[in-house]
Amino acid sequence: MPVRKTEEELWQEYKRTKNPVIREELILMHSTIVKYVAGRIAINMPPHVDFEDLLSYGILGLIDAIEKFDANQGIKFKTYASTRIRGAIIDEIRHMDWVPRTLRQKAKILQNTYTALEYKLERPATDKEAAEAMGISIDELYKLIQEVNTTILVSLEDVLCSKDDSDDVTVMDMVESPQENAPDILAEEQEVKNILIDALNKLPEREREIIALYYYDELTLKEIGKVLNVTESRISQLHGQAIFRLREYLTMMKGTLL
Repeated sequence: MPVRKTEEELWQEYKRTKNPVIREELILMHSTIVKYVAGRIAINMPPHVDFEDLLSYGILGLIDAIEKFDANQGIKFKTYASTRIRGAIIDEIRHMDWVPRTLRQKAKILQNTYTALEYKLERPATDKEAAEAMGISIDELYKLIQEVNTTILVSLEDVLCSKDDSDDVTVMDMVESPQENAPDILAEEQEVKNILIDALNKLPEREREIIALYYYDELTLKEIGKVLNVTESRISQLHGQAIFRLREYLTMMKGTLL
C-alpha cells in the first residue's frame, strides 16, 4: 500500500511537475475553504443568487490560488487562497450585474440620509433618526439596509489609494506580498488599519461585538445568537446594519485617500 504524501510533499511535486493529478488532490484537500468563504459571502446575497454558483466561482479562485501560490512569501495557503476565492466570487457576481437600478437608487438615498444626519448632528445617526428622516418605519429601514448590503461588494482590484496618476494601491496589493517592508507600503497599510479601527469604534457596542465574534472569532450567526441570547435572524439584522455603517463610513473616507 503506497504511503500517502504530506501536503508539503504534494506542493513540492506540483510546483516541479505541474501534474494535473496532484493539482486535483490539492483542490480536494482545500475545498472546505471554498465552502467557508462562499458561506460568508452568501449571508449578504439576495435569495435568487444560488449558493452552488458561488461554490463554482470559488473553485475557480482556488485553482487560481494553487497556480500562483508561493510558499516562499511566508504566508499560509489558507490565508492566500481565502483572498483569491473571495475575489473570484465577488468579481463573478459583479459581472452578473444582478442589482436592480431601483435598489441602487435606494442605496444612494440611504447613504445620503446617514451622511446628512451625521453632518448635521456631528455624530453617527441612530436608526430611529434615519427612519424618521426617510419617512419610514424602523422595520422598513432594517429591511432596506439588508437589501442595500447586496449592492456593495469589494473586489481585489478596488483602489484603496493613489500615490500618483499611474500608481494605484489596490486591495490585492495589500495582501499580495506580506513580507514587503518598504516605508511607504507600511505607512499605507497602517493608514488603512487606522481608518478601519476608527470606523469600528463608531459602531454601537452590540454591533461592534457581533463584528468581532463573526470576523475575529469566526462564529456563525447561530452561534453568536446563543452567546448574546438573541435569535439568529436578529443577529443577521444587526450584522447587516453594522456592515452598512462601516461601508458608509469607509466610502466617505475613501474619497479622502484618492
